[in-house]
Amino acid sequence: MGVKNIIQAVKKVHTEYIVLVKEGSFYHIYGKDAYIISYLFGYKIKEIENMNVCGFPINSINRIVAKLETNKINYLILDKRNNYDIEEMYNNKNLNTYNKFYNESKCYINKVARINNINEFLINNINKEYFKEIINSMEEIINETRKI
Repeated sequence: MGVKNIIQAVKKVHTEYIVLVKEGSFYHIYGKDAYIISYLFGYKIKEIENMNVCGFPINSINRIVAKLETNKINYLILDKRNNYDIEEMYNNKNLNTYNKFYNESKCYINKVARINNINEFLINNINKEYFKEIINSMEEIINETRKI
């Protein structure tokens, strides 16, 4: 069974938990959970086999876990070496803020993606005739908002 199927099976039972998968010297986070980790820690999200994934080195786990616990976000740690057995589980019961952070992170990640697309467009068109007009319009809008 592939990691994608295992994550889906675990998420059916533990829907409001961040699932951290220990794989070698890294932890990987998949799907919706990757949004939350990216939002809280600034890690980049990659798409691998049609699934969002982010990760961090194993030596960062204490910092990650401490912030999840501080923010009352449930989590599970699975170890790939032990057939994805649950190594650690943190449950806030009815105080769990998983959905709140997921909604915030999804909105944030989508806005960052839009900004990145605009940035990429500007860089790709920097030598076009209309570039100066576009950048002047953007600067004008930005300067107007600063006055408010």
